[in-house]
Amino acid sequence: MERTKEFQAERSRLVALAARVLGDATEAEDVVQQAWLRWHRHGADVLDPPAWLTTVTGRLCLDRLGARTPLLHDDLEELDDAAGGASRSAPDPADEVALADTVGVALQVVLERLTPRERVAFVLHDSFGFPFETVAATLGTSPAAARKLASRARAKIGQPTPEDALADRAVVDAFMSAARGGDLSRLLALLAPDAVVVGDEVAIGLGTPARIEGRDDVAAFFDGAAHAALPVLVGQRPGAAWFDRGTARVVFDFTVVDGLVHRIDFRADPGVLARTRRRPHDRPHQQSHRNREEHP
Repeated sequence: MERTKEFQAERSRLVALAARVLGDATEAEDVVQQAWLRWHRHGADVLDPPAWLTTVTGRLCLDRLGARTPLLHDDLEELDDAAGGASRSAPDPADEVALADTVGVALQVVLERLTPRERVAFVLHDSFGFPFETVAATLGTSPAAARKLASRARAKIGQPTPEDALADRAVVDAFMSAARGGDLSRLLALLAPDAVVVGDEVAIGLGTPARIEGRDDVAAFFDGAAHAALPVLVGQRPGAAWFDRGTARVVFDFTVVDGLVHRIDFRADPGVLARTRRRPHDRPHQQSHRNREEHP
């Protein structure tokens, strides 16, 4: 009974981790179920259950990614690093794994650039904050090699591509659609845990909040709101704005990282408004309808 409680205490975190690695919520649940079976069969006492379960789940994820992806040149280099840096323990004959739907299209586009081992190292360390010792145990390598994998992943992700811009736009548009539709669960899925909304001085004077902190409060604020906001570009970044008689009055300036909204700035400074323009991709009948809304 105690082992069941220990597992249940970690379950939601394990599902989130598996979901972040593979991009399929159903597979994530499947992988965590497999981790539970291993936990249940494991006879010896475990000194650190969270670390043990994280390692097993990460290995299951790695095995499933490997089954999806042919071994590429980068993977071979990583295996050489592991062999030179530490004696590799035989991976648990893993069953399989996944990465969640809820993180949205942007993170999936970004992570697809990584090899399976880079992907696991990046998610464990950069997304979930595990030390490189835990990452190394999961990958069967040394902490130095695990650090190198995460660094390589960061370098790949840090190179902006046209797909990045499209992915960020998809996140912003999905967020605004969920706001207008009152889809609270979708808003929560698109927000980072430490998401924040901040208003500049001019925007606050027009009635926006000065600051909202935390995913739950940000989602509650936008839930069923922003019906009059229209898609814009703030410089080159996708955003939204409230318009009055065809003129942008308050811009929603989004900061999107790895497929999640980390910050939304309400900006009404004239310099920002001058760099804001309507998105060019609306279809003609949509544009006509929206023009009628903007010019009552």
